[in-house]
Parts: sequence; structure tokens; C-alpha cells
Amino acid sequence: MQPSEITEVLDHPISRELLARDVTRLAYVAKDGTPRAVPIGFAWNGSEIVMCTPPNAPKLSALRDNPAVALTIDTEVHPPKILLIRGRADLDLVEGIPDEFLQANSTYVMTPEQRVTWEAEVRSLYADGMVRIVVTPTWAKLIDFETTLPSAVEELVRAREERRRA
Repeated sequence: MQPSEITEVLDHPISRELLARDVTRLAYVAKDGTPRAVPIGFAWNGSEIVMCTPPNAPKLSALRDNPAVALTIDTEVHPPKILLIRGRADLDLVEGIPDEFLQANSTYVMTPEQRVTWEAEVRSLYADGMVRIVVTPTWAKLIDFETTLPSAVEELVRAREERRRA
């Protein structure tokens, strides 16, 4: 997929809405060779998906061995809106709490006092820092079931139309 095609998908208003959400599902191949899909908070910075995790998270050694990942960001309503992204995970150990971690958790409803308490707890828990998992999209597809469909459903629609014309 060409970068301009990826940009076109990610700049779509529905994609922007999905990229403003706070949880994605990260799929990767675990150390034992089996697939994993885990929910994880994320922040979109306009060109990359950034997720943060503790330095001892098991997914990190798997991502070092095989950085290929897939992400799904979707809604819980019908028809669902789904943004699928593929890319490569780059890992970046940082001191302290990355801004993206705080940003990814900024949508949670808390009073100002609760936010201060939560942030203090986070800072004490991750005193040794965090790892930023940074994914630059190399492929993207938006499915909204109104203007775009999964490719298999698109094929079925075309086949049905051909049968109707025959």
C-alpha cells in the first residue's frame, strides 16, 4: 500500500473519530509462536500509534523477535466502524511516564482530585520508566458497512450483482 493511500484512509472523518478513541487491540506473534491480541491504550500523534507498557511486559520480547503487528480500533454499535492497521512495532524505553500514556488515559472520567491521585500512583508504579511501542502504519483499511465493506463481503456483493445481470 502506498503512503498516500494510507494517509487517505487515516484522514477519513470516521478514521479520525476512531483514532481519537483510547483503546486498540494489538495483535502480534508471541514467543511460543501463537497469536496474541490484547487490548491496550493508545494515542495517535498524527503519523504513529503510540502504546505504553511496563518494561517487563511479556509482549516486548516477542515484539523484539517479530515486530510485525496488526491493530484494530472499533466501535461497539451496529453497524460497527472498524479501522484496521498493520505496521512494525518500534520499541523505545523511556524514563518516567510518557506523555502518550497520560494522553491515552485522559478520556477516563475522573474528578481533578482523582486524576491527581491516579497520576501519583502511576508515577510511583512505573518509577523505572515505560516502553513506548510505536507503530507507523504500513497498511490501513476502514470498514464502516455503509461506504466500505470487508473484502470478502465486497466479493459476494459483486458476485450477486453478476448473477442478477445474467
